[in-house]
Amino acid sequence: MPERVLVLPRERVPGGCDFRGVRKADSNALPALREAVARDGRYLDRRIAEEDPTNKQLIPYVVVRDGSRVFLMERTDAGGDARLHGKASIGVGGHLNPVDEGEDALMAGLRREWEEELEAEWEPNFELVGLLNDDTNPVGAVHLGVVFTVEAEGRPVAVREHDKLIGAFADASEIGAAWDRLETWSQLVAPCIGLRPPS
Repeated sequence: MPERVLVLPRERVPGGCDFRGVRKADSNALPALREAVARDGRYLDRRIAEEDPTNKQLIPYVVVRDGSRVFLMERTDAGGDARLHGKASIGVGGHLNPVDEGEDALMAGLRREWEEELEAEWEPNFELVGLLNDDTNPVGAVHLGVVFTVEAEGRPVAVREHDKLIGAFADASEIGAAWDRLETWSQLVAPCIGLRPPS
């Protein structure tokens, strides 16, 4: 069965998609987005959605913090896609699928991705940062990130797929050292949480 992913028509994204980077959220942003998903969201075969920039595939994207440190994940050579080997990310996330369907698909999918990607035996409190958009390349043109942060507050966090990923909390200097290997979305999100590229 082909994967089906949740999409929102570009013109139905609250506030529109005419920006690059992260548009910071206000207190109305999350309710407006959840309402738009409930009203206008639908599931498409992923192969169709990947070729259709009139729709945006919603991707919950969670940055885990512990004080001034951020959870940094790096892909090993064991992953299937050689283009991603050695790439690094400060965000955990993925597509929303029909399994998330219900009253609040966005938050259901966010929780599912959290549980699938990370080992964390505690209840996260997701705080919305904003929407992430990058129409400058074909992949970005069909995706819209919904960026959240979670505070670990000293509690342990680990990656689930130990064969494909390594993960640990990193300080600003370590993030800077990995900057050139960071995925584009991570580079766009980093300044919103106080991280800058090395000068």
